[in-house]
Amino acid sequence: MRLFHWIVLWLVLFVQASGAEPGPIRLYDLTYTLDIDAARPDRVQMAWDHCHAVAALQGLVNRHEPSLYIRFAHSRYRNRNIDDFWLEKLSEPGGWLHGRPIQHIETLTDLIAQFRSHIRGLVVYDPNVAATSNVASTVAGVEDLLPVRYDRREGSLYRLLVEGKPALPVRRWLIGPDGTALFTGAGRIPGTDLPSTGSAKCDAYLWMKHNYLDAGRCDGAYGAYYLDQYWMKKPRNAVLNHHCLTNHDFFVARKAFFFDLGIWADETPVDDPDQEPGTDLETLKALLLSAYHHGGKENMIHIGGFVPWAHKYTTHGDAGGRHDPVPTEWEYGRIISAYNGFMDADAISYGAMANASFFMHFPKRLEYPQEWVTRRELAERGYLDADGQVKFDGREFVIFYVGDYDCAAWLYQRTMDIWDDPARGQVPMMWCISPVLDRRAPMAMDYMRRTATPNDYFASADNGAGYCEPGMLQEPRGVSGLPCGLDAWGRHCKTFYDRWGLSVTGFIIYAHGPELNGAGLDCYASFSPNGIVPSGGPASLLHKGMPVLRFDHDVNEGDPADAARHVVQRIAQRRAEGHAPFHWFRNILKTPTWYVRTHDAIQQINPKIELLDAPTFFELYRIHLENHGPSSP
Repeated sequence: MRLFHWIVLWLVLFVQASGAEPGPIRLYDLTYTLDIDAARPDRVQMAWDHCHAVAALQGLVNRHEPSLYIRFAHSRYRNRNIDDFWLEKLSEPGGWLHGRPIQHIETLTDLIAQFRSHIRGLVVYDPNVAATSNVASTVAGVEDLLPVRYDRREGSLYRLLVEGKPALPVRRWLIGPDGTALFTGAGRIPGTDLPSTGSAKCDAYLWMKHNYLDAGRCDGAYGAYYLDQYWMKKPRNAVLNHHCLTNHDFFVARKAFFFDLGIWADETPVDDPDQEPGTDLETLKALLLSAYHHGGKENMIHIGGFVPWAHKYTTHGDAGGRHDPVPTEWEYGRIISAYNGFMDADAISYGAMANASFFMHFPKRLEYPQEWVTRRELAERGYLDADGQVKFDGREFVIFYVGDYDCAAWLYQRTMDIWDDPARGQVPMMWCISPVLDRRAPMAMDYMRRTATPNDYFASADNGAGYCEPGMLQEPRGVSGLPCGLDAWGRHCKTFYDRWGLSVTGFIIYAHGPELNGAGLDCYASFSPNGIVPSGGPASLLHKGMPVLRFDHDVNEGDPADAARHVVQRIAQRRAEGHAPFHWFRNILKTPTWYVRTHDAIQQINPKIELLDAPTFFELYRIHLENHGPSSP
């Protein structure tokens, strides 16, 4: 055995020394799946089937090296497809992919033939049990299979792959080979001694849990909450790419578990109206508990995706639920956090993303440091008096939370048209980006750091290295009853904060979970010592040297003049209420041009309002609290 290890080491060193060039990038254009008549079920089914198979294939192919790149129109940047933009950006001289040839693959048949060695065969799922499409993605990642929907119609992908030449072997059936249902919601869950839940949907997920999560074949540290094949019933409820199948590749590569389950105990979901209320929720809790014990206990559980609120579980449009979208988001966050889960929240409108399994190989730097301001510098700039106290001189200090970048898909789709705005750098901006997004979009984060101006400073988005309910990590933990998860969260966040030079958490959402207690605040002080902005609790606080400023207001008017009036009025109201002259405002997907114009409009109304960079704002706030204590409200 020792000789074998020496041989492997010698081969690795030989390959490195030989300077072997990586092979070509294979490029497959999937945009034809968006150029369909969504009123035609056969075209919708084609789009679903092809995107599902290609995304899974990409995850398998790119698991160990970046080989397959997908072109899939999401948003556009200066009249270019966003996938094209990134490929071009990374191929520039000096870039990661510079000089690497690109080979276009024209047909799906050719694509599968090109990568046949990565595929053991097929997992076939049931078109009448929507959940089996997500189960198939789980199985695909674990067993190196392509997911295909059972469909014996002429021209279907099933016919092509199962009966074509060369045919691929079916390794796993989630439906009978003759088309009969495997999951019926009656009797016992197939292949187990478990009684049926009464729901074919939930039985399918518990079958997956039994065979893959409980058995340790999935990586419980990765989950994926993506819409199942129910999408085909309502493909136009959101933008057409919002089946989010192209997001599957990264999670297939990571051997994640996939699910799409409702989270309310008081209603039956629209996609499974005959189940007992709460069956979806109990199934989700069972999956999360198993994931906790198979990877999530020490590492946290990275869950991509989001509540599919345009299609299910909410009051949005014809989604058929009884709860509004945002409370449903918050309840989902409360539940997953009770099991050490956090969201990489690929939310509605900009939720689709391709190529994360390709980008995950991007060579990040070991560290991306940022400088913090010193008190001497503050004094030299006129912010401190001779006694070291803050000199206000009638000024009101303001900082903007530049968000929302708490999911890789939004960062991938929107940051570049915002980041490359020519006005960037004219005013201080605190860019709040979740550092855990470097798992799926590291090239975007690296690009921003390399091109940042002195007025661009980075903090973490909600609620750290991932979107969770941090109060649900504290004991006693409702929903799960598990032991305290703060140590795992603290270790997880510190790793990412240290890499990206972060020391401020720009926003902490208290929604349906409890506020941070002393232990929770201690946890944040360990990795975010220069400040946090929770949505509840005391208006101001200094906790073991960490300044705490309560969330105040969202300002998202499109017109800068309206936004400026909003800011000025809110500052006046806060001061009348006795708050300190430090003010935080949250904004979503605003361009630097918007900030410049808003700032200019504020100055015209009240020139004593001063927009600060993050280190200056939070250090002055800390000094003020040291000298005067928290404000009374």
